[in-house]
Amino acid sequence: MNKPALILINLGTPNSPSYFNVFKYLYEFLMDPRVIDIPLFFRFFLVTLIICPFRSFTSSKIYKKLWDLSGGESPLLKNTKELTLKLNQAQDRYNVFFAMRYQNPSIKLILSEIKKTNPSEIIIFPLFPHYASATSGSVYEDVTKKLSKEWVIPNIRFISQYYNHPAFIGSWVDAAKKYELSEYDLILFSYHGLPISQVNKVHGDMQCDDKDCEYKITPENQFCYKATVYETSKLIAKSLKIPSDKYLVSFQSRLTNNWLEPFSDQVIKELPKKGVKKVLVFSPSFTSDCLETIIEIGYEYKELFINSGGLKLDYVESLNFSDSWVQAIINILKSK
Repeated sequence: MNKPALILINLGTPNSPSYFNVFKYLYEFLMDPRVIDIPLFFRFFLVTLIICPFRSFTSSKIYKKLWDLSGGESPLLKNTKELTLKLNQAQDRYNVFFAMRYQNPSIKLILSEIKKTNPSEIIIFPLFPHYASATSGSVYEDVTKKLSKEWVIPNIRFISQYYNHPAFIGSWVDAAKKYELSEYDLILFSYHGLPISQVNKVHGDMQCDDKDCEYKITPENQFCYKATVYETSKLIAKSLKIPSDKYLVSFQSRLTNNWLEPFSDQVIKELPKKGVKKVLVFSPSFTSDCLETIIEIGYEYKELFINSGGLKLDYVESLNFSDSWVQAIINILKSK
């Protein structure tokens, strides 16, 4: 029997930091109805005439800085490519491929490559530990839509989330080993934000606020992004013996104020006023370093913290293609 195909799928990246390529990336990303969940006419008007024309100017400058810091290429693309290579070298059970949900290499292209191997099974592994309709849900919809047009469809397995898997938690514990945690006044777990309306949709009554999602996982909230990121934070903190009063959870990269709170930039700005002078930031929603970790946390939040009276802000690098993360993916696949 032919080997199963394992396809790692990351969010995506512009092909270059040019205005045109950033515009193309943002347009494809933001026109996804699972990302901006409003009617098509209004989404097209908002994305095409307001967000992309203006945001692409500022974003292209930021991407240029990111490219320069990463040797002239996208770190997200480089890290995902290296992860795929190491996974192929570390095991022989699966043929491992990678694709980006938006831009290149496209899911369509990689599925055509997978087709040539005539796999017994296709395993879809989004590189997003916490389920959200805008990330993992979008990946599943796009892959299955493309596969549905094929004459032969093999078995399909979808890894929807692994936020609490011991191997995933262990990879973050390993990543933190280069830092002396006792040197920091506070540990901040900063996750990519989501619109509150999208978080609410997970719940039967369309309401998340009264479910105690910050405190426990239940059968009802097991796919609630808010609940799962808080659980990841607790598990990492427990493994690293971080007391509950020494860490906070916050959310970054918001588009509007109607997103999950507290907002990371506001938290960071206020911390020095409370006597917190040294902060270490984890961002476990990102398994690959990218603009949101390297630039937003590593530069923008660091500058904000120092200008607000802080002394030191470091961030724990993402899992990228570490040996621990490679083995974690193998272990996750065995258990799912």
